[in-house]
Amino acid sequence: MKIVATLYRQVDHLLHEVAKFGLVGLLGMVVDLPIYNWLVFDNPLVIGTPHPDSALMHDRPVTAKFISVTVATVATYLGNRHWTWRHRERTSLHREYVLFFILNGIGLLIAAGCLGFSRYVLDQHTWLADNIAANVVGLGLGTLFRFWSYRKWVFREEIALDEPGRVAPNGPATLDAESTGDLPAVR
Repeated sequence: MKIVATLYRQVDHLLHEVAKFGLVGLLGMVVDLPIYNWLVFDNPLVIGTPHPDSALMHDRPVTAKFISVTVATVATYLGNRHWTWRHRERTSLHREYVLFFILNGIGLLIAAGCLGFSRYVLDQHTWLADNIAANVVGLGLGTLFRFWSYRKWVFREEIALDEPGRVAPNGPATLDAESTGDLPAVR
């Protein structure tokens, strides 16, 4: 019975992390998409007819994607560090931030590769094709990579969920003994 309870707790915990990671990712999209569409189509919400000829970077969509994702990365780092994986061991801010940006850069290369393939191999130049390639296919594949890699390398070694009051290694956080069972409270 203990095995079933442990397995349930682990799956439940993973689902909480996935949900939180998804919400932080939506925040990143709210930052990324308007910036990209403004740079490439001079229309941040793509409402009505886009005006690509007057856009700053219509002829450089991959560069525009790099800019929009870089801005969104700052917001997602803060959300993931302080909410999604707040229960995990804290390491140096420098280490986490550098790894986060490197791994996010790989995720960005995935999205940019999908956009570049759509633009330069399939010769698709519409706002719909750009957004599907970069922000549906590329973002979806990049998100899977990011979740796995952040969990593995950036926000490492979980604090034990079944040991109330345990002090986290290399960090001052302790778990609250009166936790509700959702996620441990980190102080």
